[in-house]
Amino acid sequence: MTETAVPLHPAPPAEAAIPAPPEPPRPPVSPPTARPLLPARRPRPPAQPSVRVDLAPDPHAALASTSPQMDRRRFERLRRGRLDPEARLDLHGMTLERAHGALTGFVLGAQASGLRLVLVITGKGREGDPLTPHRRGALRHAVPHWLAAPPLAGRVLQVAPAHFRHGGGGAYYIYLRRNR
Repeated sequence: MTETAVPLHPAPPAEAAIPAPPEPPRPPVSPPTARPLLPARRPRPPAQPSVRVDLAPDPHAALASTSPQMDRRRFERLRRGRLDPEARLDLHGMTLERAHGALTGFVLGAQASGLRLVLVITGKGREGDPLTPHRRGALRHAVPHWLAAPPLAGRVLQVAPAHFRHGGGGAYYIYLRRNR
């Protein structure tokens, strides 16, 4: 059967093959000429999802891990929301300056009145531009620092995050020292 097969593309006879002309010599490669360098374009960073960068750790986590400065049984009742605050201060919508003055006056007045447990509501903070690093809830972060500084430091016995019933992550219990 292979004897009768005809090739599709027969090879040209050897004497009919035309030799290829020789390649002309290549000119020598010269070094590149000096061009003024343009500033390199920086590639755009890839679009990132909305990531919030908080500049300070959560104050509630820090307060929750501190050891109690008061009677342990009373502290556990406080932490579980079983003690009702005797007075409340709502700092929502106040500037830091105005809130600091209101907090100072409230705590000093509450201690002078003989109150022991007060609730300060700061709120959790407002959402801002997700790409700019900032602190969410400026009041929420500032209140524990204000309570640890004079003139309030000597009057405050314990600061604890509020139970969910009393405001949760946006409020603090402040247990005041007795008047002496």
